[in-house]
Amino acid sequence: QVQLVESGGGLVQAGNSLRLSCGASGLTLSYNNMAWFRQPPGKERELVAAIRYTGSTTYNGDSVKGRFTISTDNAKNTVYLQMNSLKPEDTAIYYCASSFPTYALTLTSPSDYNHWGPGTQVTVSS
Repeated sequence: QVQLVESGGGLVQAGNSLRLSCGASGLTLSYNNMAWFRQPPGKERELVAAIRYTGSTTYNGDSVKGRFTISTDNAKNTVYLQMNSLKPEDTAIYYCASSFPTYALTLTSPSDYNHWGPGTQVTVSS
C-alpha cells in the first residue's frame, strides 16, 4: 500500500526559505513519477513541480521557476521541494503525489496521479 507523508511546512516571512519533504512507502521512487501540488485558499489545486522517473523535471511556469527545486533521494525514498525567496502568494497547502509511469502520459494535472499525501500548510507572511 502506497503511503506519502509530507513534512516541513510552517509559517515563514517573505524572502525566506523552506524545504518540504515527502516520505514514500510502498513504492520505489525510481519507478514512479512524483510531484508537488499546492492549493491556495479558495483556489484549485495546481502543479508546483514534477519529476519523472527518468529524472526529468517540470515546473509550473514562471511562478516558481528559479525559486523552487524538486529533487529525490532514492536511498531515502524521499522527495524534496526546496523553496527559496518565498512570497505571500506561495501560501497554500502543499501536497505530494505519485503515479506509476503508465498511469498517465502527462505530469501536470492532478488527475495524472493516483496517490496523494495529506498535505502540509505553508504560510508566508509579508
